Amino acid sequence: MKLSASTYSYSALTSNGQMTLWDCIQKTKEIGFDGIEFAGIGTAEEGCTVLDHAKKVREECVRVGLEITNYTIGADLLNGHGCKPEDEVARLKKEVDIAAALGAPGMRHDLTYGFNAGARAWRGFDTILPQLAESCRIITEYAASKGVRTMVENHGYFSQDSDRIERLVNAVAHENFGIICDMGNFLCVDEDPIIAVSRLAPYTFLAHAKDFHVKSGSEPNPGSGFFGSRGGNYLRGAIVGHGDVPVLQCLRILRNAGYNGYVSLEFEGMEDPILGVSVGFKNLQQYIRQLS
Repeated sequence: MKLSASTYSYSALTSNGQMTLWDCIQKTKEIGFDGIEFAGIGTAEEGCTVLDHAKKVREECVRVGLEITNYTIGADLLNGHGCKPEDEVARLKKEVDIAAALGAPGMRHDLTYGFNAGARAWRGFDTILPQLAESCRIITEYAASKGVRTMVENHGYFSQDSDRIERLVNAVAHENFGIICDMGNFLCVDEDPIIAVSRLAPYTFLAHAKDFHVKSGSEPNPGSGFFGSRGGNYLRGAIVGHGDVPVLQCLRILRNAGYNGYVSLEFEGMEDPILGVSVGFKNLQQYIRQLS
């Protein structure tokens, strides 16, 4: 297994202008990662197309010696970001073009955050599974022609349970379609990461190492920095190795299932992002040495 960092890990610094995308690339290399995962690539400079911008990002990664491991973007194949689902599929095809220009081997898009308020009634995940699977299949068939694999992630509450993700992958039934297995995100729907990773390991194209501090929902709200799980427990992003996610055991499960790809660190804690990513990197290095 090799290690990459998601640029999402630096979002607290990029959002306020303290770091640029180019700084993220340089810092990721300085820390010691082999690869980098792009959670978006920002806005192209004036007079530069987004595809040209993607090529420049690719060239910079080649220059510093980082492998691009994935291109990660948001999506909603049920509600279509305010438009029709078929329009969202068309938009995601254009994102595939960006992933191809970037040289990313894969692209992760969200599935859906669920029904809009008041729209659910009797409808549930299984009701819309055929529609979601068809949209994912259309996107991945297009992506396959560009040499890009597509995947969804256990992300967004409604689409986060491991059994739902497994049913989706089997409904899409395409060799170019798989998942990002985020070992921390299962806690957002109060699912045991060990059980969930065990279920989804065979479908994994990329692994996310993420950690959380967890407090029981039966206790008082811990305050700033924590957010609620679907079942009312409290979570706060942690440095990988500092929280309650059994990261080493999840990595062992993936390895025993035959996974030998990249493990992408995703940090979203309250600590300084550079500190969080650096310490998490060292801990992941140690875990992978133990697996060897």
